[in-house]
Amino acid sequence: MRRSRIAVFVSSILLAAGAALTGAGSAHGAQLAAAGGYVALGDSYSSGVGAGSYVSSSGDCKRSTKAFPYLWNAAHAPTSFSFTACSGARTGDVLAGQLAPLNASTGLVSITVGGNDAGFADVMTTCVTSSDSTCVSRIDTARAYVDSTLPGKLDSVYSAIRSKAPAARVVVIGYPRFYKLGTTCLGLSETKRTAINNASDHLNTAIAKRAAAHGFAFGDVRTTFTGHEICSGSSWLHSVNWLNIGESYHPTASGQSGGYLPVLNSAA
Repeated sequence: MRRSRIAVFVSSILLAAGAALTGAGSAHGAQLAAAGGYVALGDSYSSGVGAGSYVSSSGDCKRSTKAFPYLWNAAHAPTSFSFTACSGARTGDVLAGQLAPLNASTGLVSITVGGNDAGFADVMTTCVTSSDSTCVSRIDTARAYVDSTLPGKLDSVYSAIRSKAPAARVVVIGYPRFYKLGTTCLGLSETKRTAINNASDHLNTAIAKRAAAHGFAFGDVRTTFTGHEICSGSSWLHSVNWLNIGESYHPTASGQSGGYLPVLNSAA
């Protein structure tokens, strides 16, 4: 009994020390990021599609001054800021056209990628225009791709980031659940909404697993978006926008500042 109590006591001390070191490490990581420069990579969820206020020089990439990378830069004033995220980007696009700003002094890297590889736009189009069974079938195809092919593509991107920015704190950020379930809402059926949410969870799990394998932090925005899904009455996500279809199912400016930015702040 005495030995057990000692073991518990020692374990408690070690856990407390570990928590303290983790907190210190996070604070130090933010300091390094501010000092060493910040590079924001990825797809439309990073570029800020749906948030408005697009930088004219970014063209079809639609980089927004209301996107979370832009907001983080404004708040922390790192020595340099490179915003290469682009609407529609897949893993191959990140590798081919977004990594040039990375270097040995880069302190912070953020990235959202994987949704377009898995066919996000086609999944949503199918679910909006087709039957429940067709929607679920298309989602099953996407889930199979996430299981079989996406991990290798993510590994290629994450390895390239680490190679080019060996000292950086890398934060891989996921995607929100899109719908609040169990409520009356015009649009997609409960079957479709449930399948889409489950697919988002499946994608996030795959991304988080590969991020952890590379020693990267995973930022889970499902927590911050809870209560702000489509059908919530206080949505931070655009539903189908027939006048601007590209903004459909993307975060609003509030989703960027209230959903994504706090997650990066916590993980950086």
